[in-house]
Amino acid sequence: MNRRDALRLMGSGFGTLGLINLLEAETTRGPMAVRPPHFAPKAKRVIFLFLNGGMSHVDTFDPKPMLDKHDGEPMPGPKIQTDRASGNLMRSPFRFRKCGQSGVEVSEIFPKVGALIDDICVIRSMYSDNGNHGPSLLMMNCGHGLTGRPSMGSWITYGLGSENQNLPGFVVLCPGYPVLGAQLWDSAFLPSVYQGTYIPSGEREPDRLVQNIHNPKYTLAQQKDQLALLDRLNRSYLDQVGRQPELEAGIQAMEVAYRMQTEAPEVFDISKESPATRARYGDHDFGRGCLMALRLAEHGVRMVQVYFGNFQPWDSHDDIRVHAKLAQAADGPIAALIQDLKARGMFQDTLLIVGSEFGRTPMIQNSGLEKVGNGRDHNVHGYCTLLAGGGVKGGVTYGETDDFGFKAAVKPCHVHDLHATVLHLMGIDHTRLTYRYSGRDFRLTDVYGNVVKDILA
Repeated sequence: MNRRDALRLMGSGFGTLGLINLLEAETTRGPMAVRPPHFAPKAKRVIFLFLNGGMSHVDTFDPKPMLDKHDGEPMPGPKIQTDRASGNLMRSPFRFRKCGQSGVEVSEIFPKVGALIDDICVIRSMYSDNGNHGPSLLMMNCGHGLTGRPSMGSWITYGLGSENQNLPGFVVLCPGYPVLGAQLWDSAFLPSVYQGTYIPSGEREPDRLVQNIHNPKYTLAQQKDQLALLDRLNRSYLDQVGRQPELEAGIQAMEVAYRMQTEAPEVFDISKESPATRARYGDHDFGRGCLMALRLAEHGVRMVQVYFGNFQPWDSHDDIRVHAKLAQAADGPIAALIQDLKARGMFQDTLLIVGSEFGRTPMIQNSGLEKVGNGRDHNVHGYCTLLAGGGVKGGVTYGETDDFGFKAAVKPCHVHDLHATVLHLMGIDHTRLTYRYSGRDFRLTDVYGNVVKDILA
């Protein structure tokens, strides 16, 4: 029996105080209640740091000596068709060095991440389907290149619920909006309670991060009375018209919003952290977002996604050397997050993902639109994604691109395989996490995907 059935049976004679007590008692059995996984999980939560725009793998985590050797020469073989016109091979302007005891090579622009490479698995053989930002963002976030599919965060919270009923189960942090915006964290045909809650991480004050979190007119007790009255009115309406998913979702959203008043201001107030901790993350959007992600994960939020910046900052068509400035803003926060997850005893059961929608070509872009003429085009045929914690081996690389870094050549790993692996680490069989809609069973991995067992600890 669900909450509203119980309330309806008890009838109009049920007092306001009793209504409220039942509402609160039933909260843990609502749509976001914790549900058992299919098997014992390695990870309880996910933090996805999204470097939107397309981080160049050959300039960061996939060194290619052949690029140095054949710099300025044509790529061997037939002319390759890219999104925009590309010319000859271009060596990376950045040096790579072996890091940690594992000796995994990392670019000089990520020195702090490199120092922690023994905790990180670098998948060097990622590939996807479409070279444009929109479809690739949808694929990486929703498992399909077209709109209308639920995001990974929605699938995870649908499958497992959330450990904290006073906060959303899936939170998205970005100082603006990436390309396509809210479609990337939409719940689509899943109940809307599972969609991501967007927080503008460019704001510094908790009251501006979550606007209208405090009701200046009514106390919490008075708001409880309001919710009880609204619940009774809604039940009366539903008794007449039958099930209304949109209304049910609205009721659930109102209840979460009410409960957030007690916890959200505290969680989003990073001033609660020490000055030394805040300094390690940096006083910029991505750093604050990573620190907020740590605090949200610590408070039981199932999945947090942090976008690096507004629109597509890593889209270095014009000059790949801009990656050095971008990495300077990303390197410290990523390393600080790993260190703090370990210090707070959360690293082993938190899966950290760092990646982009695609990589970039090993060739120079020469479409005639460039001002500097030292950039790279989009590349979905081969790129990198980093995983750490949550049951993943550290200090290893998986797969390889070809000699020049254009295409996944050894142990190719499609986005569907990545998603299957993430779900597996969360204790979910990706073939069994389904939702029936429009006459068929849908899942995050569609009809594809294999768990990448070689990277599992």
